[in-house]
Amino acid sequence: MTDIHAVDYGAVGDDDTDNTAAFSACVAAAIEAGGGRICIPAGVYRGRITIPPFQASSWLVIEIVGAGQPVPVFGTIGACPLLDNGTIIRGLDTSGPAVIAATPDPSAPYGQFSMLHVIIRDLEVRTCDDPRIGGIDLQYVQQCKVENVVINTGVYNVQASMPTHGTKGLITPACNNAAFTILRNVVVTGYHTGIVVNEHTDGDSIVVASNMNGLEFVQGHHASRFGRVGAYRCPNMVTVTGQHGFSIEQLNIEKAGPKQTDEGNAWQATVYDINDPDDLGMADINYWVVVGNVGARDVFTCNGGASIRARRIGS
Repeated sequence: MTDIHAVDYGAVGDDDTDNTAAFSACVAAAIEAGGGRICIPAGVYRGRITIPPFQASSWLVIEIVGAGQPVPVFGTIGACPLLDNGTIIRGLDTSGPAVIAATPDPSAPYGQFSMLHVIIRDLEVRTCDDPRIGGIDLQYVQQCKVENVVINTGVYNVQASMPTHGTKGLITPACNNAAFTILRNVVVTGYHTGIVVNEHTDGDSIVVASNMNGLEFVQGHHASRFGRVGAYRCPNMVTVTGQHGFSIEQLNIEKAGPKQTDEGNAWQATVYDINDPDDLGMADINYWVVVGNVGARDVFTCNGGASIRARRIGS
């Protein structure tokens, strides 16, 4: 695979320069090369990475790679500043597509999907508190792998404001002829929906914290599987809005307990662990719940979910 170095195309990680044009040139070079790895060194890079529509006789792989494992800063109490370590792609726009986004292709032979397999790893994506744009939107690519990626709103999740603009931290490829998603070591905090889960998603070591909805399972013809999911301070830990079969082998939940909320983050109190009001989910879930300042308790609340089997670990 061809290595394409972002700095060779004018990218500057000074938290000031708009790198949107430089990133677009990198993506174009990767496509021209028949697939490529876009290497972004440590720094804070303002701007967007846009993945344009692509159709050809065969699929291409586009890889976007940062300088190393980002620090997954999240928690349930206190205050913790986010440091500018590693590779950070920062989007502060108040409208438009996500910080990293694939553009739909109306001329595509099947739906609007580009013939691309997109890999994103070893970087952090930031927006702002109560964001107006999403983090990563890969809805219109065929397949993706997201690994060692942190998506946040620039503040420690416990201090995040209630998201009011319907934004999504991560959207996986939607139902298409070859939809397939691999998620590993992914943390999403501060969005209206942490991760929009489409069909054929395989996830492990996932954290969704202080999102209105942690995981949202939408319409999927094929089932999805998650290993360990940590869900903290989300009003709805798991939400189902489309027919979807899925399993979560360990859903580890911590709810805010006594003296762990204030006026600014009271919105993060849990309403439902499973919110499936229209009974659209078919699922098996093993859960463990901790209430802060109290300890492990079997307090698991479902809204609907007639076809969801939820079992406390060890019961």
